[in-house]
Amino acid sequence: MLAIIWHSRTGASRAMAGAVHQGAGNASRLIVASDASPQDLLDARGYVFVCPENLASMSGMMKEMFDRCYYPLLGRIEGRAYATAIAAGSDGHGAQAQIDRIVTGWRLRRVAEPLIVNMGAQTPEEIMAEKTVPERELERCRELGMALAEGVSLGIF
Repeated sequence: MLAIIWHSRTGASRAMAGAVHQGAGNASRLIVASDASPQDLLDARGYVFVCPENLASMSGMMKEMFDRCYYPLLGRIEGRAYATAIAAGSDGHGAQAQIDRIVTGWRLRRVAEPLIVNMGAQTPEEIMAEKTVPERELERCRELGMALAEGVSLGIF
């Protein structure tokens, strides 16, 4: 099973997580970051972490999930596959780097290039507004979900 753990403030990450789930189909489970437990991660064979970048880092709720789950999982999920999907206003690399640093401690294995969707929000009004993710980006998310679910299912990852 592929766990898609997500947090969203303005809808972009929610839409991206939904598209990853759509691509992965029944081989995946959507888990809101605030509800994710260490057992949820133990039960999964791979992960897609989906969140917005806020102030050059991952969203606070996603960070809180890692804070809550990190030590209970340490030494228990090495080698499992992971990928990321970041909704960004203009960059996304800060959140990406932060997640990569954290999961290095779990010894997870990145199996797909980072997927960063740049929404181009620059003003306070644009940043806080509800987002609509372009279809071509949602398709990239579906492809990511399909590829990871298939790889996990076949034991490639």
